[in-house]
Amino acid sequence: MSLVSRSGSPHWYGIPLRVVLLTFLGTLVCFSASLLLAIIATIAVARWHGASPDMRIAYRHLALPMAAVEAGIILILAITIEVRHYQQRKALAALERMG
Repeated sequence: MSLVSRSGSPHWYGIPLRVVLLTFLGTLVCFSASLLLAIIATIAVARWHGASPDMRIAYRHLALPMAAVEAGIILILAITIEVRHYQQRKALAALERMG
């Protein structure tokens, strides 16, 4: 009995699905974290100036542009990681067939 399972050769059509999923989830996490920090900064600045905080600034001018930049970075990283992972699995599958 072998503990290693054979999964066959990897398929390229799984890459776009994983890239989109990773990009969406990563952007969602980064957007929520940047929005939290933007809200805290907006409240701190409003208290400093003695005015009421305008939360539209946190959404429109801070968190949304940061999320757009983060989405681009995550997309590039996800594509790079998935292509490398695919090439590695393809090479390992070729080695399994040889041996």
